[in-house]
Amino acid sequence: MISAPDVAPTVSDLNLVMLSTPFSVLGLHQHPAGKGLVIRAWHPDAKSIEVIPHAGKKSLGQMILEPEGLFELHLPRRKNPFVYQLRVTSKDGSVSEYYDPYQFGEYVLHQNDLEPLQLYRHLGSLQIDHKLSATQSVTGVLFKVYAPNARSVSVVGDFNNWDGRCHPMASADDGIWRLFVPGIKNGDLYKFEIHGPQGELLPLKTDPFGRKTEQWPGLASIVEERDSFSWSDDNWLAQREVNKQKPMSIYEVHLGSWKKSEDGTFRNYRDIAAELIPYVQKMGFTHIEMMPISEHPLYESWGYQPVGLFAPTSRFGTPDDFRYFVDQCHKAGVGVILDWVPAHFPEDGHGLVKFDGTAIYEYADPQRGWHPDWKSLIYNYGSPWVQDFLISNAMFWLDEYHIDGLRVDAVASMLYLDYSRKHGEWSPNIHGGNEHLEAVELLQRLNTEVHTHFPGCMTIAEESTSWPAVSRPVDQHGLGFDYKWNMGWMHDSLAYMKRDAIYRKHHHNEMTFSMVYAYSEDYVLPLSHDEVVYGKGTLLTRMPGDDWQRFANLRAYLGFMFAHPGKKLLFMGAEIGTPNEWNLTESLNWELLEQGPFHKGTQQLVSDLNSIYKNTPALHELDHNREGFSWLILDDHNQSVFAFCRMDSDNTPVIVISNMTPTVRHNYCIGVPQAGEWQEIINTDSSVYGGSNVANGTVSTTPDESHGHPQSFELTLPPLATIMLKPVQ
Repeated sequence: MISAPDVAPTVSDLNLVMLSTPFSVLGLHQHPAGKGLVIRAWHPDAKSIEVIPHAGKKSLGQMILEPEGLFELHLPRRKNPFVYQLRVTSKDGSVSEYYDPYQFGEYVLHQNDLEPLQLYRHLGSLQIDHKLSATQSVTGVLFKVYAPNARSVSVVGDFNNWDGRCHPMASADDGIWRLFVPGIKNGDLYKFEIHGPQGELLPLKTDPFGRKTEQWPGLASIVEERDSFSWSDDNWLAQREVNKQKPMSIYEVHLGSWKKSEDGTFRNYRDIAAELIPYVQKMGFTHIEMMPISEHPLYESWGYQPVGLFAPTSRFGTPDDFRYFVDQCHKAGVGVILDWVPAHFPEDGHGLVKFDGTAIYEYADPQRGWHPDWKSLIYNYGSPWVQDFLISNAMFWLDEYHIDGLRVDAVASMLYLDYSRKHGEWSPNIHGGNEHLEAVELLQRLNTEVHTHFPGCMTIAEESTSWPAVSRPVDQHGLGFDYKWNMGWMHDSLAYMKRDAIYRKHHHNEMTFSMVYAYSEDYVLPLSHDEVVYGKGTLLTRMPGDDWQRFANLRAYLGFMFAHPGKKLLFMGAEIGTPNEWNLTESLNWELLEQGPFHKGTQQLVSDLNSIYKNTPALHELDHNREGFSWLILDDHNQSVFAFCRMDSDNTPVIVISNMTPTVRHNYCIGVPQAGEWQEIINTDSSVYGGSNVANGTVSTTPDESHGHPQSFELTLPPLATIMLKPVQ
C-alpha cells in the first residue's frame, strides 16, 4: 500500500506521529515531492540499514539516517509498489534481515466486522501467511488489541528486545490497534507497551486474548499456533445433552494438587489424564469439574483471580495438552465442567486494570468497581465491550476446548449492588433497589447465547441467596441457568452432621428443611472445596465421635446425599475420608488407602453409591419433580431417624432410611407404598465399608397400615447409617 503525506514529517512531531499513526510515516510511500517512492524505517538503535527487494535480492542502497533514528531511502525511478526486506546492522555489529511490517498496511488499515460472540477469532495474536507471489509467502503474526483511549500502543517482545519504539501499532475508529509483524513464530513472547490518554507510560500489558501465558515472573503472552489438535470426540459431542432426568455426579478437582509428580512438581495435562480419568471412571462419576484453569499469576488464588481468560494455565502444559485432556475425558464417557470467573479480576499491573490508562474493563466508580471481600476489580457489566468480552470467553471454552459446562463462580456477588457493602458504600439502581440490573442482563444474555449456540452444554450458578428463578428460562424472567448450587442444603446438613448425636434431635429440621424449597430451583448438592479450607477441617473431621463414629457419620451422610433430590458434587479427597484440610501445595494423601479399613471402605462406598445412583432411575429421574419424593418418617426427632421414598416415572420406589445415632434400632416399622419383598441395595454400615455389618437383606411387608400406606415392614436400623431398599422384581 502506498500513500503520500501532505508534507514530510518534522523531527519535533516524529515520535508522536510514529507511535500513534506509524503507517502515515513508515513503510513505502510516494515521495512528498512526487519524485518516485520513499521508504522510511524507524530504528533508533541501528547503525545502518539496507533495502533488499524480495525479487532480485540485490541491495537498493543504504538508507540515510535522519534525526531521532528515522532512516529513509529515496527511490526516484520507482513508481510501483514492491515487497522488500530491511537488512539492519545494529550498533553492536549484529545483522538481521526481515520484511518491513509497515509495507503490509492492508492487514492494519482495512478492518473487518467483528463477531461479538467470537472475539477470540479476531483479537490477540493471529498467525497468518501473506502471499508474496503465486509460490511464495511470508509468515507472521497479526497483533490486535482493544485500547480505545490509548495515545499509542506498541507490541514488544524477544523479537525487538522489548523496545516499544520498534513496532508501534496503528489504531482505528473501532478502538483496536493492529500490526502485522512478519517472522514472528510460535512460542515467541510478547506484551503491549501502552501510553495512556495523557501520554503516560503504563506497565507492560499481557494480551487479554492471549492463548498462552508465561509463568511468573515474566508473565508474557506467548504466540500460540492454532487449530493444530485433532479431536476424536465427535460421537460424544453429537450425543451430549442437558437432560435433567439423567444422573449427574461430579468430581470436583484442583488439577495442581490432585496428585503431583514424585519430585513435587506439577504434572502435565496428559499425565493427569492418564491417571485421573481412569480413576473417575472407576469411582463412577459422570463429570469432572475443574477449579479455574484460566491463567492466574497467583497459584494461591486457586484460579479464582484470573488474568488470562483465554489461556489455560501453562503450569500444566500447552493448550493442546489441555485439549488432549478434554478429548480423553470424552472418549472415556466423562463430561468436563469448568469453573468460570466473570465476577471480578485482580489488579495486577500487567492485566486488565486501567488497561489503556482508563477503566475499560472495570467500573470506574469504586462503589461498583471494587470488590471489598477479594480486593479485586469488578467487570463493567453495562459496557457492551465487556459483555462481548466475557460472553465470547464463555463461548471460547465451549467452542475451542469442547467444554461441556460452565460453573459460574460468585453469582451472588454479581447480582447485588450492596453485596458485602455497608450503608453508604453503594448506590441503588434506577428503581431504588439493590439489584445489579446490568449484571442480570449479562447473565441472562450469557445463558441465552450458550443454550442457543451450544444446546448440549450446561451452565451452573454458584448462588447462595434467595434470588428467584436462577435456574428458570430467561423468557420466564429467570436468569437462565440449568442448575443452581444448593448452598442451603449444604450449610444446614453439615451443621447437623457436626453435632454430637445426642443433640441432633433438637436440630432435626436442619436435615428436612431443604425439601420445603427443593423444587423452587433445579439443584446441584455441593460438597465443594469451600468446605475443606480456612480451618473448617474436612468432611471427616467435622464428624463427631471416635474414629469409628466419625467414619460411620461420614458414610451415613454420603448415603443421605446420594439419595436426596438433586445432582451431586463431591470435592476430591472426600471420597477417601481424608483428615487433612486441603492444601493446594500438596497432593492428596493417597497413602491413607493402605491404612486400615476406613479410608478404603469410604472410597468403595462412594463408588457403590455412584453405581446405584446411576443405575436406579428413582434416585435421579425425577430430581426436579415433586412426584419423585415423599416423606415416610419426618418427625422422629427423638431417635434422629429420617425415612423417605424416591420414585421414578414408572412409579418404581426406593426407600431410604437414615439412622443418625450410634444406637441400633430393632423392629423399626415403616409404611411403604408397595407390598411384597424388599431388598437392601446399599447399607453404609456394611463391613465392606468399615461398618459393623448390621444388615437386613430381604424383608417382606405385612398388611399393617403405617405412615399413610396399607402395608409396612420392620427393619433393624444399623447405627449411624443410611440404607436403601427397593422391591424385589
